[in-house]
Amino acid sequence: MKSFETVLLLTTALVLATPIAVAADDARQDFTLVNQTGFDVKSVYVSSHRTDKWEEDVLGDDHLDDGTSVNIHFPTKTKTCRFDIKVVYAIDDSDAVWKNIDLCKVSKITIFYNKKNDTTRAELE
Repeated sequence: MKSFETVLLLTTALVLATPIAVAADDARQDFTLVNQTGFDVKSVYVSSHRTDKWEEDVLGDDHLDDGTSVNIHFPTKTKTCRFDIKVVYAIDDSDAVWKNIDLCKVSKITIFYNKKNDTTRAELE
C-alpha cells in the first residue's frame, strides 16, 4: 500500500420525526468505527476540526483488526461536533484522513480500501 487518496462517501441516514434516546453517559459525538479495509489498523486519531494537532491514539496499545469494530466515546461535556479522523495501517504505516465530520450526526463510520485505485473511503451513518 502506498499513501492513500481519501474518498469520503457520505451516506448519512435521515431520521424523520423519530426521537433517538441517548443514554445518560453517552455523548452526542460517540460513534462506532468499523474496519472493512482488508488490513489491520494500528492507530486511530480523532481531533477537533479546529486544531492542527492530532490527539492521542484512541486505540492505545490495541489494534483494530479487519472485520472488527470499536466504539469511540467522548466526555459528555464535549461541545464541538466537527472532528477530523485519521487511521494508520499496521502493514506499512500509511494513513487515511477524513476532515470536518459532524459526529453529532454520525453514529457509525465504516472504512473500506479499494486495491484497484489505492483509495480508502468511509461511509457515514
